[in-house]
Amino acid sequence: MSRRLTQFPLLQLTNGFISFKTYAAAVDLDVFTRLAGGRSVTVEEFAEEFDLQPRPADLLLAALTSLDLLEKTDIGYRNTAIAEEFLVAGKPYYFGGYVKFYNHKLYEGWHHVVDALKSDRPVLWNPDEQETLFTAEDAVVMELFWEAMHALAGFTARSLADVYDFTGHRRLLDVGGGSGGFPIELCSKFPHLTATVYELPHVCPIVTAKVKAAGLDHAIDTAPGNYSKDATLPEGYDVVLLSQIFHNYDEEYNRALLDKVWAALPPGGVVIICEHLLNPDRTGPAEAALMGMNMLVAQSGGKNYSETEYRSWLGDAGFVNSEIVRFEAGGANGAVIARKPQNVR
Repeated sequence: MSRRLTQFPLLQLTNGFISFKTYAAAVDLDVFTRLAGGRSVTVEEFAEEFDLQPRPADLLLAALTSLDLLEKTDIGYRNTAIAEEFLVAGKPYYFGGYVKFYNHKLYEGWHHVVDALKSDRPVLWNPDEQETLFTAEDAVVMELFWEAMHALAGFTARSLADVYDFTGHRRLLDVGGGSGGFPIELCSKFPHLTATVYELPHVCPIVTAKVKAAGLDHAIDTAPGNYSKDATLPEGYDVVLLSQIFHNYDEEYNRALLDKVWAALPPGGVVIICEHLLNPDRTGPAEAALMGMNMLVAQSGGKNYSETEYRSWLGDAGFVNSEIVRFEAGGANGAVIARKPQNVR
């Protein structure tokens, strides 16, 4: 006998925004940071500390517990392991900046997603008036975006390093590397490795500060530039990383960028593309497919691509021996890796 359909899966989808806004409110209130270290609070203590009335305090605690961000014990509510690891400010892979960026910058655009679908234009900014969403003049972006990307990049780099060995590489070029989270993580794990973050001039000081704070200014530097406009990429690197770059652009643009990577790499050099990869028939996974929708709202081009598409582009550019390595991280679910043949100039 077939199982009767219910509306419950649709209810869960509908409540998705409630889950996010509840979680985001707790991040804004610094709930998880203030409960760090195994501290427990009762409803009454929580209400007093966070200047809330008893009813909203009780509702918020129940909701966060239902989302597995808090747990209830005999003496009160405390962080779960995932909240303690990733939602306490100051921890190495603090995810709160990413939550704040989505909550305070991207979420507003989703009110107009139908407009984006019908116009094929971003709704968070006007491409007729500015070049990109990520301008130096946007205080919210400068304050939140780079902090969000930094923790995301660091944890993604750690996950990549678990499945790909950088021991054979000496110099890494991180194209559009944001605040330097990837090379900071990789150069910490592989002390022989040096790296350069190739980024927009106004981002380079952010990289320098992050690198200095990590004590890695001897291993990591910056190269100001614009991979969209510069005819060539910096040379002298045996591995080029492009993390969360290609989903921002269309196929023609991405192929042209891969041609620049090819020209910059020496024979035997390696290119690594880290992304949320769609499966070959483009039916999932959800994190990759939904990121594509996010690009529709936030960017003037781009979508998430399948592993098959990346391997095809790499082959057409001249790269060989492409492979997929898989992992689970906020910034990617895998990487496509390929090599420039040894017998080419």
